[in-house]
Amino acid sequence: MGAEEFLDEVLFRVKDFLNRSQKEDIIRSSLSRDSLGKTVDLKLPIEGHGIDAALDDIDSVLRHSVHTTAPGFMNPLWGGMSIASIAGELVTAATNTAMYTYEIAPVATLIESTIISRMGELAGFSTSKGTLTTGGSNGNMLGLLCARQSMDQKSSSLGFDGRNSVVFVSEEAHYSYSIAANVIGIGFMNLIKVRCDDDGRMRPDSLEEEIQRALNSGQRPFAVLATSGTTVRGSFDPLRPLAEISHRHNLWMHVDAAWGGACLFSNQYRSLMDGIELADSFCWDAHKMMGIPLICSAFIVKDGDILRQVCSTGTEAHYLYHGEAEDVDLGRYSLQCGRRNDALKLWLAWREIGDAGWATMVDRFMELATYLELKVESTPELEMASSRMWTNVCFRYVGNTDPEKLNSLNVELRHRLLQDGRFMVSKSTIDEQIILRSVISNNQITEQSLDSYIEKIVELGRDIERGLPAE
Repeated sequence: MGAEEFLDEVLFRVKDFLNRSQKEDIIRSSLSRDSLGKTVDLKLPIEGHGIDAALDDIDSVLRHSVHTTAPGFMNPLWGGMSIASIAGELVTAATNTAMYTYEIAPVATLIESTIISRMGELAGFSTSKGTLTTGGSNGNMLGLLCARQSMDQKSSSLGFDGRNSVVFVSEEAHYSYSIAANVIGIGFMNLIKVRCDDDGRMRPDSLEEEIQRALNSGQRPFAVLATSGTTVRGSFDPLRPLAEISHRHNLWMHVDAAWGGACLFSNQYRSLMDGIELADSFCWDAHKMMGIPLICSAFIVKDGDILRQVCSTGTEAHYLYHGEAEDVDLGRYSLQCGRRNDALKLWLAWREIGDAGWATMVDRFMELATYLELKVESTPELEMASSRMWTNVCFRYVGNTDPEKLNSLNVELRHRLLQDGRFMVSKSTIDEQIILRSVISNNQITEQSLDSYIEKIVELGRDIERGLPAE
């Protein structure tokens, strides 16, 4: 089989997989890890099987993959499908370039620079630089590294003793901040958790208290780490008052907008990030609500010199960087050397639908989340577990069960939901209550699919209740 015929066969299989994802009920096989390991031939041979055999392997992979574009897929903070972006992934693989210099990636460099600039504009940054990263976790780490560099201009060259340095973060923030604190050298014990209000938002008064407590203890605060779209509740910290406190204490303010950044497209919902223009840096995952295939994540900073200092190689990379491309080589603003072209797929999708298309998508997801919330509130067996700001709908089954048994009931309910295979949502905890977190970030979700989802939840919950021992 020739290369052209082989690629035609691969494309046929991918199209069939995507088509079936929209039509079949089952999202995920219920095979256990052991069973799947025995079902799929994973051995790496001494003598190769040839290119034709790769088609059988592709069939096997697609057969056992989760259908993340199916309307019942509401598990992580991403999902759905963008055909333009899938085409971008194919072209990216075929061109097989790297993003460290303009010389090797000329048009890709201009595309990524355009995207970074536009994202900065949407946030109200008058000046900005940035880079596409491996995800929000990497973006949060870059935010902390820039904060460290801003506090100590020599830290990237001479080192940094961070044992007495502290940063402040919402108690509901993403765990990647703890990893970043470890990486930059302050340790996660110096990541001070600030209390949240009843809606899961960082409290400005508590931030002020924690800063004063740290100062009184002789510690050195240097950053405030806010969140726009928390992982569980989808809460947005009040950026404007947090920025006022940060600036008054001369602290760097970074915003994790990996999940919530898309609200900036919407005239109706961009107020959720009111004050983002006052931040020093932020990250934003286009592979989440914008539906771009993983991975496509941006880190944006107002002061490009700070980011360049963080990523400086000195004169060691003379084989890559040359003076004539001083201002255009993107590798000077990235911790990575070999980095794929993740900008193309986003650029193609953005060119396809424009700002207005993203705004329509955001508004539609919020409309569906409101629909689901109202369904929960109108169903006697269910109750909301948290207020809702974004498209995270957190609820649990209560029925007529003893409150002390509700956590185990909802754990079992989610287990049976996965076994059923038609819906995928995550299990989480709010105020020590096990809840079902349903996320609307998949453009295949409809009111009808949400109706079926609620019906299945109630059916499974009632069945579990019938099997509970009598008091």
